Amino acid sequence: MRIGLIDVDGHHFPSLPLMKLSAWHKSQGDTAEMYFPFGNEYDRVYMSKVFTFTPDYEHPVYAKEIIKGGTGYSYPDGGDPLPEEVEHTYPDYDLYGIKDTAYGFLTRGCPRGCDFCIVKDKEGQKSCKVADLDEFWRGQKNINLCDPNMFACSDWKDLAQQLIDSNAYINFNQGVDVRAMTEEKAGYIRRMKLKQINFAWDRYEDRDKVVPKLKAFKDITGWDRHKVAVYILTNYNTTHEQDLERIYTVKDIGFSPYVMIYDKDKTNRGDNVRKLQRYVNNRWIFNSANNFEEYMRGEL
Repeated sequence: MRIGLIDVDGHHFPSLPLMKLSAWHKSQGDTAEMYFPFGNEYDRVYMSKVFTFTPDYEHPVYAKEIIKGGTGYSYPDGGDPLPEEVEHTYPDYDLYGIKDTAYGFLTRGCPRGCDFCIVKDKEGQKSCKVADLDEFWRGQKNINLCDPNMFACSDWKDLAQQLIDSNAYINFNQGVDVRAMTEEKAGYIRRMKLKQINFAWDRYEDRDKVVPKLKAFKDITGWDRHKVAVYILTNYNTTHEQDLERIYTVKDIGFSPYVMIYDKDKTNRGDNVRKLQRYVNNRWIFNSANNFEEYMRGEL
């Protein structure tokens, strides 16, 4: 069979399902490549879309069979997962020309069930191990983990040790749940090769849980704002004053806040939240102005 693959979201972040589908079909003797319509007709084309806000592929698709998949097509009903034999196939990184980075999930699901997050509907409200590291890593210099909440999984210690033993640079591309942090877990993280770790303080009402954990993590690791960032969710259900309080608290602890805007197309507070994001996320600006009010007066 001749297989075509369409990454509907674009090429800013590689599609793990497409890389797995490519590898599996090649193992069956098929050809697989990124879809190229001119002068070609495919037996089957897979279209992958992760984000619900991504427009669908707008061009004709020349194929005997078209299969669409991903959260962007199926949310909130979940859709059909990859077949088990495909899900556990080592990805075809050559599809994107990736040489030094491995991508994958060690766990799926999260016990938190936050209203703004799709994980509870897509993967379930429990963090469960789904793979060992060698399923998608074979000595690459970097490992990019897509797990929603690895440290809430009962197998976290074994998985963390695998990451330590890899001696690769680890990137948790989701905000790590600091509420699940313990002294033992912080100790394991400290032994990993990390350029930076990102925690998340999404809900203002979690202050009494988040702040002590952030302070304890700093005491255990000795890391500062150069190594630790904290995502601050805005534009969801917090006031401007609550956003500022979280930002200043993170700064006072010694970490770097990073503003995330929920649904940028529907900003609840006009341009103010965008200006807040610019103030905080530009490190030069954030460190030059004493506070947001000063920044707004000067518009650095």
